[in-house]
Amino acid sequence: MDTDQRPSAAAYRNLIVATLGFTLTFWAWDLIAPLATGYKDRLNLSSFQQSLLVAIPVLVGSVGRIPAGALTDRYGAKLMLPLVSALTVVPVLLLIPVKDDYVLLLVVALLLGLGGTTFAIGVPLVNSWFPPDRRGFALGVFGMGTGGVALSGYFTPRIAAHGENLPFLVVAAALAGYAALAAVLITDRPDRAVPTASLSARLGRAARLRVTWELSALYAIGFGGVVAFGVYLPTYLKTWYELPPTDAGTRAAGFALVTVVFRPIGGRLSDRFHPAVVTAAALAAVALFAVVQAFDPPLVPAATIAMLMMAAGLGTAGGSVFALVSQVTPQPQVGSVTGIVGAVGGLGGFVPPLVMGGIYSAKGSYSIGFMLLSDLALAGCVYAYGRMRTLRTSR
Repeated sequence: MDTDQRPSAAAYRNLIVATLGFTLTFWAWDLIAPLATGYKDRLNLSSFQQSLLVAIPVLVGSVGRIPAGALTDRYGAKLMLPLVSALTVVPVLLLIPVKDDYVLLLVVALLLGLGGTTFAIGVPLVNSWFPPDRRGFALGVFGMGTGGVALSGYFTPRIAAHGENLPFLVVAAALAGYAALAAVLITDRPDRAVPTASLSARLGRAARLRVTWELSALYAIGFGGVVAFGVYLPTYLKTWYELPPTDAGTRAAGFALVTVVFRPIGGRLSDRFHPAVVTAAALAAVALFAVVQAFDPPLVPAATIAMLMMAAGLGTAGGSVFALVSQVTPQPQVGSVTGIVGAVGGLGGFVPPLVMGGIYSAKGSYSIGFMLLSDLALAGCVYAYGRMRTLRTSR
Protein backbone atom coordinates (compact mmCIF):
# COMPACT_ATOMS: atom_id res chain seq x y z
CA MET A 1 0.00 0.00 0.00
CA ASP A 2 1.44 3.40 -0.91
CA THR A 3 1.97 5.80 1.95
CA ASP A 4 -0.03 8.54 0.19
CA GLN A 5 -3.02 6.33 -0.56
CA ARG A 6 -6.16 7.22 1.36
CA PRO A 7 -7.66 4.47 3.53
CA SER A 8 -10.62 2.76 1.90
CA ALA A 9 -14.15 2.45 3.23
CA ALA A 10 -13.32 -1.15 4.11
CA ALA A 11 -10.42 0.08 6.25
CA TYR A 12 -12.70 2.33 8.29
CA ARG A 13 -15.38 -0.37 8.54
CA ASN A 14 -12.88 -2.84 9.94
CA LEU A 15 -11.50 -0.21 12.32
CA ILE A 16 -14.95 0.59 13.71
CA VAL A 17 -16.04 -3.03 14.09
CA ALA A 18 -12.72 -4.10 15.61
CA THR A 19 -12.83 -1.20 18.09
CA LEU A 20 -16.36 -2.14 19.12
CA GLY A 21 -15.30 -5.74 19.73
CA PHE A 22 -12.21 -4.66 21.64
CA THR A 23 -14.41 -2.46 23.84
CA LEU A 24 -16.90 -5.22 24.63
CA THR A 25 -14.31 -7.88 25.34
CA PHE A 26 -12.41 -5.44 27.56
CA TRP A 27 -15.61 -4.79 29.50
CA ALA A 28 -15.94 -8.54 29.98
CA TRP A 29 -12.26 -8.82 30.91
CA ASP A 30 -12.77 -6.21 33.66
CA LEU A 31 -16.11 -7.44 35.00
CA ILE A 32 -14.73 -8.59 38.35
CA ALA A 33 -12.91 -5.38 39.36
CA PRO A 34 -15.95 -3.08 39.86
CA LEU A 35 -17.61 -5.80 41.97
CA ALA A 36 -14.48 -6.71 43.93
CA THR A 37 -15.53 -4.94 47.13
CA GLY A 38 -18.78 -6.93 47.09
CA TYR A 39 -16.85 -10.19 46.75
CA LYS A 40 -14.54 -9.08 49.56
CA ASP A 41 -17.44 -8.41 51.93
CA ARG A 42 -19.38 -11.53 50.97
CA LEU A 43 -16.43 -13.94 51.14
CA ASN A 44 -14.47 -12.10 53.88
CA LEU A 45 -11.38 -11.75 51.69
CA SER A 46 -8.08 -10.12 52.67
CA SER A 47 -6.71 -7.22 50.62
CA PHE A 48 -4.28 -9.60 48.94
CA GLN A 49 -6.99 -12.15 48.10
CA GLN A 50 -9.13 -9.39 46.62
CA SER A 51 -6.18 -8.09 44.58
CA LEU A 52 -5.41 -11.61 43.32
CA LEU A 53 -9.01 -12.11 42.18
CA VAL A 54 -8.87 -8.82 40.26
CA ALA A 55 -5.42 -9.50 38.79
CA ILE A 56 -5.90 -13.08 37.54
CA PRO A 57 -7.87 -12.17 34.37
CA VAL A 58 -5.22 -9.55 33.58
CA LEU A 59 -2.46 -12.15 33.81
CA VAL A 60 -4.19 -14.74 31.64
CA GLY A 61 -5.43 -12.22 29.09
CA SER A 62 -1.93 -10.80 28.80
CA VAL A 63 -0.14 -14.11 28.29
CA GLY A 64 -2.89 -15.26 25.92
CA ARG A 65 -2.07 -12.41 23.55
CA ILE A 66 1.10 -14.19 22.47
CA PRO A 67 -0.64 -17.15 20.76
CA ALA A 68 -3.61 -14.95 19.78
CA GLY A 69 -1.36 -12.57 17.83
CA ALA A 70 0.53 -15.38 16.12
CA LEU A 71 -2.71 -17.20 15.24
CA THR A 72 -4.07 -13.96 13.77
CA ASP A 73 -1.01 -13.69 11.53
CA ARG A 74 -1.83 -17.18 10.27
CA TYR A 75 -5.65 -17.39 10.17
CA GLY A 76 -6.71 -13.74 10.06
CA ALA A 77 -8.90 -11.56 12.25
CA LYS A 78 -12.06 -12.55 10.37
CA LEU A 79 -11.89 -15.93 12.12
CA MET A 80 -10.19 -15.00 15.36
CA LEU A 81 -12.17 -11.93 16.49
CA PRO A 82 -15.69 -13.45 16.28
CA LEU A 83 -14.40 -16.74 17.73
CA VAL A 84 -12.75 -15.20 20.79
CA SER A 85 -15.76 -12.92 21.38
CA ALA A 86 -18.12 -15.89 21.32
CA LEU A 87 -15.93 -17.99 23.61
CA THR A 88 -15.73 -15.17 26.17
CA VAL A 89 -19.48 -15.54 26.73
CA VAL A 90 -18.81 -18.79 28.63
CA PRO A 91 -16.77 -17.44 31.58
CA VAL A 92 -18.99 -14.34 31.78
CA LEU A 93 -22.02 -16.55 32.43
CA LEU A 94 -20.06 -18.85 34.75
CA LEU A 95 -19.51 -15.92 37.11
CA ILE A 96 -23.14 -16.31 38.18
CA PRO A 97 -23.06 -19.81 39.75
CA VAL A 98 -19.59 -19.43 41.36
CA LYS A 99 -20.11 -16.08 43.09
CA ASP A 100 -20.07 -17.61 46.59
CA ASP A 101 -16.95 -19.77 46.20
CA TYR A 102 -13.55 -18.04 46.13
CA VAL A 103 -11.64 -20.96 44.60
CA LEU A 104 -14.16 -21.39 41.79
CA LEU A 105 -14.14 -17.63 41.23
CA LEU A 106 -10.39 -17.81 40.66
CA VAL A 107 -10.89 -20.61 38.13
CA VAL A 108 -13.49 -18.62 36.20
CA ALA A 109 -11.28 -15.53 36.44
CA LEU A 110 -8.62 -17.55 34.60
CA LEU A 111 -11.09 -18.25 31.79
CA LEU A 112 -12.25 -14.65 31.76
CA GLY A 113 -8.74 -13.68 30.72
CA LEU A 114 -9.65 -14.81 27.21
CA GLY A 115 -11.41 -11.47 26.69
CA GLY A 116 -8.11 -9.64 27.07
CA THR A 117 -6.52 -11.34 24.05
CA THR A 118 -8.48 -9.42 21.40
CA PHE A 119 -5.97 -6.59 21.48
CA ALA A 120 -3.42 -8.78 19.67
CA ILE A 121 -6.07 -9.69 17.10
CA GLY A 122 -7.19 -6.17 16.25
CA VAL A 123 -3.76 -4.49 15.96
CA PRO A 124 -2.55 -6.53 12.94
CA LEU A 125 -5.97 -6.14 11.31
CA VAL A 126 -5.97 -2.35 11.63
CA ASN A 127 -2.28 -2.13 10.80
CA SER A 128 -2.78 -4.00 7.52
CA TRP A 129 -5.61 -1.75 6.31
CA PHE A 130 -3.98 1.66 6.91
CA PRO A 131 -0.93 3.26 5.23
CA PRO A 132 2.10 4.04 7.44
CA ASP A 133 1.33 7.76 7.77
CA ARG A 134 -2.19 7.00 9.07
CA ARG A 135 -1.43 3.99 11.27
CA GLY A 136 -0.62 5.94 14.41
CA PHE A 137 -4.02 7.58 14.50
CA ALA A 138 -5.86 4.40 13.39
CA LEU A 139 -4.18 2.30 16.06
CA GLY A 140 -4.92 5.03 18.59
CA VAL A 141 -8.60 4.89 17.67
CA PHE A 142 -8.56 1.10 18.00
CA GLY A 143 -6.83 1.52 21.34
CA MET A 144 -9.86 3.46 22.54
CA GLY A 145 -11.35 0.01 23.05
CA THR A 146 -9.58 0.08 26.40
CA GLY A 147 -12.56 2.26 27.28
CA GLY A 148 -14.29 -1.03 27.99
CA VAL A 149 -12.66 -0.67 31.40
CA ALA A 150 -14.36 2.70 31.84
CA LEU A 151 -17.70 1.25 30.75
CA SER A 152 -17.26 -1.59 33.19
CA GLY A 153 -16.32 0.70 36.06
CA TYR A 154 -19.29 2.98 35.46
CA PHE A 155 -22.08 0.67 34.32
CA THR A 156 -21.36 -2.68 36.00
CA PRO A 157 -22.13 -1.55 39.59
CA ARG A 158 -25.16 0.40 38.41
CA ILE A 159 -26.55 -2.54 36.47
CA ALA A 160 -25.82 -4.79 39.46
CA ALA A 161 -27.98 -2.50 41.60
CA HIS A 162 -30.97 -3.74 39.58
CA GLY A 163 -30.01 -7.40 39.97
CA GLU A 164 -26.72 -8.96 41.03
CA ASN A 165 -26.65 -11.31 38.02
CA LEU A 166 -27.81 -8.71 35.49
CA PRO A 167 -24.34 -7.38 34.48
CA PHE A 168 -23.22 -10.84 33.42
CA LEU A 169 -26.36 -11.46 31.39
CA VAL A 170 -26.11 -8.06 29.65
CA VAL A 171 -22.43 -8.46 28.75
CA ALA A 172 -22.91 -12.05 27.58
CA ALA A 173 -25.76 -11.01 25.29
CA ALA A 174 -23.71 -8.12 23.89
CA LEU A 175 -20.75 -10.42 23.18
CA ALA A 176 -22.92 -12.99 21.44
CA GLY A 177 -24.53 -10.33 19.25
CA TYR A 178 -21.16 -8.84 18.41
CA ALA A 179 -19.68 -12.21 17.46
CA ALA A 180 -22.43 -12.65 14.87
CA LEU A 181 -21.95 -9.09 13.58
CA ALA A 182 -18.16 -9.41 13.33
CA ALA A 183 -18.40 -12.68 11.41
CA VAL A 184 -20.16 -10.75 8.65
CA LEU A 185 -18.40 -7.36 8.73
CA ILE A 186 -14.74 -8.13 9.54
CA THR A 187 -12.61 -8.75 6.44
CA ASP A 188 -8.90 -9.42 6.14
CA ARG A 189 -6.97 -7.61 3.40
CA PRO A 190 -6.99 -9.82 0.29
CA ASP A 191 -3.28 -9.23 -0.24
CA ARG A 192 -2.19 -9.72 3.36
CA ALA A 193 0.96 -11.78 3.79
CA VAL A 194 0.14 -15.16 5.32
CA PRO A 195 3.14 -16.74 7.09
CA THR A 196 3.81 -20.40 6.38
CA ALA A 197 6.23 -21.09 9.24
CA SER A 198 5.04 -22.84 12.38
CA LEU A 199 3.65 -20.95 15.37
CA SER A 200 6.76 -21.63 17.44
CA ALA A 201 9.10 -20.52 14.65
CA ARG A 202 7.23 -17.23 14.15
CA LEU A 203 7.16 -16.48 17.87
CA GLY A 204 10.83 -17.36 18.06
CA ARG A 205 11.69 -14.89 15.29
CA ALA A 206 9.67 -12.15 16.97
CA ALA A 207 11.28 -12.90 20.35
CA ARG A 208 14.77 -12.59 18.87
CA LEU A 209 14.13 -9.02 17.75
CA ARG A 210 15.67 -6.59 20.23
CA VAL A 211 13.01 -4.03 19.49
CA THR A 212 10.30 -6.46 20.61
CA TRP A 213 11.57 -6.37 24.17
CA GLU A 214 12.32 -2.66 24.14
CA LEU A 215 8.78 -1.94 23.05
CA SER A 216 7.50 -4.46 25.58
CA ALA A 217 9.19 -2.63 28.44
CA LEU A 218 7.75 0.73 27.40
CA TYR A 219 4.28 -0.73 26.91
CA ALA A 220 4.44 -2.46 30.29
CA ILE A 221 4.73 0.98 31.87
CA GLY A 222 2.15 2.74 29.68
CA PHE A 223 -0.59 0.21 29.11
CA GLY A 224 0.28 -1.70 32.29
CA GLY A 225 -0.37 1.47 34.23
CA VAL A 226 -3.74 1.91 32.52
CA VAL A 227 -4.81 -1.65 33.34
CA ALA A 228 -3.50 -1.48 36.88
CA PHE A 229 -5.39 1.73 37.62
CA GLY A 230 -8.46 0.43 35.86
CA VAL A 231 -8.68 -2.69 37.99
CA TYR A 232 -7.37 -1.31 41.30
CA LEU A 233 -8.45 2.34 41.39
CA PRO A 234 -11.97 1.57 42.74
CA THR A 235 -10.39 -0.33 45.63
CA TYR A 236 -7.83 2.44 46.25
CA LEU A 237 -10.47 5.17 46.28
CA LYS A 238 -12.77 3.19 48.55
CA THR A 239 -10.01 2.19 50.97
CA TRP A 240 -7.97 5.39 51.19
CA TYR A 241 -10.51 8.12 50.48
CA GLU A 242 -13.47 6.17 51.94
CA LEU A 243 -15.70 6.66 48.91
CA PRO A 244 -18.82 4.53 48.45
CA PRO A 245 -18.46 1.82 45.77
CA THR A 246 -20.60 3.64 43.19
CA ASP A 247 -18.70 6.92 43.58
CA ALA A 248 -15.36 5.10 43.46
CA GLY A 249 -16.43 3.30 40.30
CA THR A 250 -17.52 6.57 38.69
CA ARG A 251 -14.19 8.26 39.39
CA ALA A 252 -12.29 5.20 38.17
CA ALA A 253 -14.35 5.29 34.98
CA GLY A 254 -13.41 8.94 34.54
CA PHE A 255 -9.74 8.02 34.83
CA ALA A 256 -10.14 5.28 32.24
CA LEU A 257 -12.08 7.62 29.94
CA VAL A 258 -9.19 10.11 29.94
CA THR A 259 -6.76 7.34 28.95
CA VAL A 260 -9.12 6.42 26.12
CA VAL A 261 -9.34 9.98 24.82
CA PHE A 262 -5.58 10.49 24.90
CA ARG A 263 -4.71 7.22 23.16
CA PRO A 264 -5.58 8.45 19.62
CA ILE A 265 -3.96 11.77 20.53
CA GLY A 266 -0.76 9.86 21.24
CA GLY A 267 -1.13 8.04 17.94
CA ARG A 268 -1.80 11.22 15.99
CA LEU A 269 1.17 13.00 17.55
CA SER A 270 3.27 9.98 16.56
CA ASP A 271 2.24 10.48 12.94
CA ARG A 272 3.76 13.98 13.14
CA PHE A 273 6.72 13.44 15.50
CA HIS A 274 8.89 10.44 16.33
CA PRO A 275 6.80 8.11 18.54
CA ALA A 276 9.71 7.70 20.99
CA VAL A 277 9.75 11.45 21.68
CA VAL A 278 6.00 11.43 22.30
CA THR A 279 6.40 8.42 24.62
CA ALA A 280 9.20 10.10 26.57
CA ALA A 281 7.17 13.26 27.15
CA ALA A 282 4.11 11.29 28.22
CA LEU A 283 6.04 9.16 30.72
CA ALA A 284 7.74 12.24 32.15
CA ALA A 285 4.29 13.61 33.03
CA VAL A 286 3.34 10.30 34.65
CA ALA A 287 6.51 10.31 36.75
CA LEU A 288 5.88 13.84 37.98
CA PHE A 289 2.25 13.37 39.02
CA ALA A 290 2.88 9.96 40.58
CA VAL A 291 5.21 11.74 43.01
CA VAL A 292 2.44 14.23 43.76
CA GLN A 293 -0.02 11.40 44.51
CA ALA A 294 2.54 9.63 46.71
CA PHE A 295 2.13 12.46 49.22
CA ASP A 296 -1.57 11.56 49.67
CA PRO A 297 -3.06 14.95 48.74
CA PRO A 298 -6.75 15.65 49.40
CA LEU A 299 -9.05 14.10 46.83
CA VAL A 300 -10.38 17.46 45.63
CA PRO A 301 -8.73 19.05 43.83
CA ALA A 302 -5.08 17.88 44.09
CA ALA A 303 -5.47 14.08 43.92
CA THR A 304 -8.10 14.33 41.20
CA ILE A 305 -5.84 16.52 39.06
CA ALA A 306 -2.81 14.28 39.68
CA MET A 307 -4.67 11.11 38.71
CA LEU A 308 -6.23 12.68 35.61
CA MET A 309 -2.81 13.92 34.47
CA MET A 310 -1.37 10.44 34.99
CA ALA A 311 -4.26 9.07 32.95
CA ALA A 312 -3.48 11.50 30.12
CA GLY A 313 0.19 10.51 30.14
CA LEU A 314 -0.49 6.78 30.24
CA GLY A 315 -3.08 7.02 27.46
CA THR A 316 -0.72 9.04 25.26
CA ALA A 317 2.10 6.54 25.84
CA GLY A 318 -0.17 3.63 24.95
CA GLY A 319 -0.96 5.21 21.59
CA SER A 320 2.60 6.25 20.79
CA VAL A 321 4.22 2.91 21.63
CA PHE A 322 2.02 1.02 19.19
CA ALA A 323 2.57 3.65 16.55
CA LEU A 324 6.23 2.74 16.97
CA VAL A 325 5.42 -0.98 16.69
CA SER A 326 3.68 -0.40 13.36
CA GLN A 327 6.66 1.52 11.99
CA VAL A 328 9.54 -0.80 12.90
CA THR A 329 7.94 -4.24 12.55
CA PRO A 330 7.63 -6.13 9.21
CA GLN A 331 3.94 -6.55 8.30
CA PRO A 332 3.90 -10.40 8.43
CA GLN A 333 5.28 -10.27 11.98
CA VAL A 334 3.04 -7.55 13.39
CA GLY A 335 0.69 -10.05 15.04
CA SER A 336 3.49 -12.01 16.68
CA VAL A 337 5.32 -8.90 17.90
CA THR A 338 2.03 -7.36 19.02
CA GLY A 339 1.23 -10.51 20.97
CA ILE A 340 4.50 -10.38 22.88
CA VAL A 341 4.41 -6.61 23.44
CA GLY A 342 0.76 -6.75 24.47
CA ALA A 343 1.44 -9.68 26.80
CA VAL A 344 4.24 -7.91 28.59
CA GLY A 345 2.14 -4.74 28.74
CA GLY A 346 -0.72 -6.64 30.30
CA LEU A 347 1.65 -8.29 32.77
CA GLY A 348 2.64 -4.76 33.68
CA GLY A 349 -0.98 -4.40 34.78
CA PHE A 350 -0.96 -7.70 36.70
CA VAL A 351 1.83 -6.85 39.11
CA PRO A 352 0.84 -3.38 40.46
CA PRO A 353 -2.53 -4.40 42.00
CA LEU A 354 -0.76 -7.18 43.90
CA VAL A 355 2.02 -4.80 44.95
CA MET A 356 -0.44 -2.10 46.02
CA GLY A 357 -2.55 -4.57 47.99
CA GLY A 358 0.53 -6.12 49.62
CA ILE A 359 2.04 -2.72 50.51
CA TYR A 360 -1.21 -1.49 52.01
CA SER A 361 -1.61 -4.69 54.06
CA ALA A 362 1.95 -4.36 55.36
CA LYS A 363 2.34 -0.59 55.75
CA GLY A 364 -1.16 0.85 55.76
CA SER A 365 -0.17 3.29 52.97
CA TYR A 366 -0.07 3.44 49.18
CA SER A 367 2.75 6.00 48.94
CA ILE A 368 5.48 3.45 48.23
CA GLY A 369 3.46 2.09 45.30
CA PHE A 370 3.14 5.52 43.68
CA MET A 371 6.86 6.20 44.13
CA LEU A 372 7.63 2.91 42.38
CA LEU A 373 5.38 3.98 39.49
CA SER A 374 7.24 7.28 39.30
CA ASP A 375 10.60 5.50 39.17
CA LEU A 376 9.46 3.17 36.38
CA ALA A 377 7.94 5.99 34.34
CA LEU A 378 11.11 8.07 34.64
CA ALA A 379 13.25 5.11 33.55
CA GLY A 380 10.98 4.58 30.53
CA CYS A 381 11.17 8.27 29.67
CA VAL A 382 14.98 8.25 29.67
CA TYR A 383 15.21 5.05 27.62
CA ALA A 384 12.62 6.12 25.06
CA TYR A 385 14.37 9.42 24.43
CA GLY A 386 17.92 8.17 24.67
CA ARG A 387 17.65 4.95 22.66
CA MET A 388 14.30 4.49 20.90
CA ARG A 389 14.26 7.82 19.05
CA THR A 390 17.32 6.66 17.09
CA LEU A 391 15.42 3.78 15.50
CA ARG A 392 14.78 4.06 11.78
CA THR A 393 11.16 3.85 10.78
CA SER A 394 9.60 2.23 7.71
CA ARG A 395 8.03 5.37 6.22
